[in-house]
Amino acid sequence: MLDYHLHLWPHDESEVPLSLERIAAYCERAVSVGVSEIALTEHLFRFTQAKDRLGGFWDTDEPSPALGASMAAYFDHHAHADLDAYVELALAAKDAGLPVVVGLEVDYYRGRMDEVAALLSGYPFDVLLGSVHWIGAWRFDDVDDALSMAEWSTRRVDDCWDAYTEALEELADSGVCDVLAHPDLIKVASRVPGNPGEWWDRIAEAAAATNMAAELSSAGWRKPCGEQYPASGLLERLVERQVAFTTASDAHHLAHVADRSGDLRALLDDAGITTLRAFSRRVGRSVPVGVPADLGAKEA
Repeated sequence: MLDYHLHLWPHDESEVPLSLERIAAYCERAVSVGVSEIALTEHLFRFTQAKDRLGGFWDTDEPSPALGASMAAYFDHHAHADLDAYVELALAAKDAGLPVVVGLEVDYYRGRMDEVAALLSGYPFDVLLGSVHWIGAWRFDDVDDALSMAEWSTRRVDDCWDAYTEALEELADSGVCDVLAHPDLIKVASRVPGNPGEWWDRIAEAAAATNMAAELSSAGWRKPCGEQYPASGLLERLVERQVAFTTASDAHHLAHVADRSGDLRALLDDAGITTLRAFSRRVGRSVPVGVPADLGAKEA
């Protein structure tokens, strides 16, 4: 098993010291439940380099002044880390023999993915996750933000899913990333169309057409939607199109590292998935699923 989606900092903390000890603790917990390799994948928006180059998109992408101001404050809160220092720490963890790969969670920026590619070029990343966390300046998955959640009542669910899927398709087509993280994240607040099959088909096709892997994540079980990413119907479509998979916890705390890896393994078994896709220097390889030590158990 893999845990290919891990964050070093909780969302509610803006300045957290980089720590090799924290990475070692993540590795110890992961290995204890049968996870053989982890990917450090901090959000791109946590770094000053991203804010300097990409910040301000909310001024053109969002007609709502309130949402624009909220996104500006969000970036002000989060963008304090240095990307070079982060990569150096991840490389130091590898050099120390820890089972880690150097990654990043790359957020979608409409019409500007070429700028994202230019920003990241030259860094020795092993894997880049592609994520859609906002539509314009609306952070549709920020379930702790009242303004963001109130927006759901002003929009048609089908329109939200359509806008999300268009963004995901552009992200995949850009070729910037290797893995679609939590591919149906738009369901996080439990707002789902009566028949989501149209959007599931498009998401699965976006992954297959670009040879991206898709992430099977336990994070959704900790959210209002109460199910894994992707939903069973989307998982089936991804398997039908022979899309490769990674497995992930999307942990922001030590307690969630390798969260419910046994339940993810059960889903893989049910879907007939026997290999996962691991990465080194952006090149994928197949690895056996393996057996987590907590098979069948639900972790705290």
